[in-house]
Amino acid sequence: MPQPAGKELEDIRARREELRQRYLRPESDRPRSTVRGVHHLALICRDTEETIRFYQEFLGFPLVELVENRDYAGSNHFFFDIGNHNLLGFFDFPGHDHPAFTETIGGVQHLAISISAEQFEVAKKKLDQAGIDYLGPDRGVMDSMYFRDPNGIGLELYQEELGIFNGHRILD
Repeated sequence: MPQPAGKELEDIRARREELRQRYLRPESDRPRSTVRGVHHLALICRDTEETIRFYQEFLGFPLVELVENRDYAGSNHFFFDIGNHNLLGFFDFPGHDHPAFTETIGGVQHLAISISAEQFEVAKKKLDQAGIDYLGPDRGVMDSMYFRDPNGIGLELYQEELGIFNGHRILD
């Protein structure tokens, strides 16, 4: 998609700075969050087995539960362990068409998952061996790889520790 340039880009950057000044508080002035964290992210998949094979067998995220969706008869609801008591959940909806992924308002642009340097290299080799296209360390972002799962969901494997962004600690 075309990126903004010229005056339009200047206005966007000025607006970002205005928002930073208005809403971004110094750590010492920030209230504690009102929540404990993300329990699970629930996404939709086309094929339960394909999704399990990709996340558990390929990426190494253990499947920890597989039950029927309480809101839709016959639908699976299943969860993967993504570390630190966080879960990645999926639903399938048998009998419904699932359109190809499209980047749109309200959709998931990508899910960034913290990974060690060692696991990053393992994942890179696996992606290369499987012929899965990815954007990553070669484009100047040495600590990230971006690719899509079988459902079109964008994933980022990110070598930063939790609470750190671009080398700066933003959460304790």
